[in-house]
Amino acid sequence: MSGTKLLLDTNFVIGLLKANETVQQVLRDRPISIQDCSYSFITRIELLGFPAITAAEIESIAKLLSAMNYVPMSPAIEDATIQIRRQYGLKTPDAIIAATASVHHLELLTLDQQLANRMAEISSK
Repeated sequence: MSGTKLLLDTNFVIGLLKANETVQQVLRDRPISIQDCSYSFITRIELLGFPAITAAEIESIAKLLSAMNYVPMSPAIEDATIQIRRQYGLKTPDAIIAATASVHHLELLTLDQQLANRMAEISSK
């Protein structure tokens, strides 16, 4: 994952696509290059698995994701997910995201404040 520094959560990616004000503020405050960003397999599933997704949305999501680094599931992420679920009681998708960031030493960008708070606890250990 050479050069990758950030893991974008599903809600952050949606915020990018919809020009969410909070995401726009993050982008104004920090110099973030899309090449510095990664996304988890679970984010891809959540984004593209939405039942009412349109062809235009699929195209937009695919274009954005193609510019980022894809992080597949691995045994290390599985093990970390199990530990995080046990210790912090996060929902499975959030635990996968937290584990992915932790295993790959990536900063997590999320609009979910509860997950951000948990990630701060997880990262401090």
